Amino acid sequence: MPLALLISSHVAASTVGGGVSGLVLNASGIATMLVPTVLYGRQPGLGDPGGAAVGHEIIQSMVDGIEAHGALDRTDLVLTGYFASAAQVFAAAAAVDRVRKGAPAGEATQSNPPRPWIVIDPVMGDAPGGLYVGPDVANAIRDHLLPRADLVAPNAFELGHLTGRALTDLASMLRAARALERPVLVSSLPRHGLIGVMYVEGDEAWIVTHERCEQSPKGTGDVLTAAFVAARLGGADARSALETSVAATVSLVMRANERGCAELPLAADAGLLHEPLISLAAEAL
Repeated sequence: MPLALLISSHVAASTVGGGVSGLVLNASGIATMLVPTVLYGRQPGLGDPGGAAVGHEIIQSMVDGIEAHGALDRTDLVLTGYFASAAQVFAAAAAVDRVRKGAPAGEATQSNPPRPWIVIDPVMGDAPGGLYVGPDVANAIRDHLLPRADLVAPNAFELGHLTGRALTDLASMLRAARALERPVLVSSLPRHGLIGVMYVEGDEAWIVTHERCEQSPKGTGDVLTAAFVAARLGGADARSALETSVAATVSLVMRANERGCAELPLAADAGLLHEPLISLAAEAL
């Protein structure tokens, strides 16, 4: 059974962050260890979230405990998400180095990512609101986690911020993704009045587009990244993983809107991760 180390938020009453990533990975038979960066009652976009950020020294101590348990050496995947401070980012970078040092290395193939696989979701902002973390946090993610990443999973705003580029069309977004010089999964791309998700790896590039949903609960980016990662760890190639992860994410949003849910219905509808309501085909770029 694959084992994943998640370093991200824990939000009790909202299906966002590390908790949602864990649910998606668990549904595909991937065991997870969540090291929380914050302990919140609800997602901050709704107002005061309750709870507080976790001290970076606690994050380091939790990783120490995981290592003492022998689990770092068995870790197949590290997935990072939201950080509340630059010190937390530094602690996460150190954890990545410890995993890479201890876990047996495995070469990447078309059907399998590298082992251990380091996936960085640079949670820092969105359009039109801009950054919702401090500039020091955004800079630490760019300078300390991106160089360690095997896959980066930004939204369109985050891609522009990370690369310092103005993203005006699909061609500029493709150039920006390639400028990161590693595989990139980019969400929230406008495309002919639709919304797209693009995967770029070297000369290979694919995009899947879908209709805009009337409303979209928070957490879709977390679901998308985790579903893509789960599909790849399950043996799917990048194109197939892109198609199925986008279809699954859109299906969960559709079901949430059908039921009038403010949150993604993962507990009730986890089956949609493997049997989506829709089928989507990737277009080569």
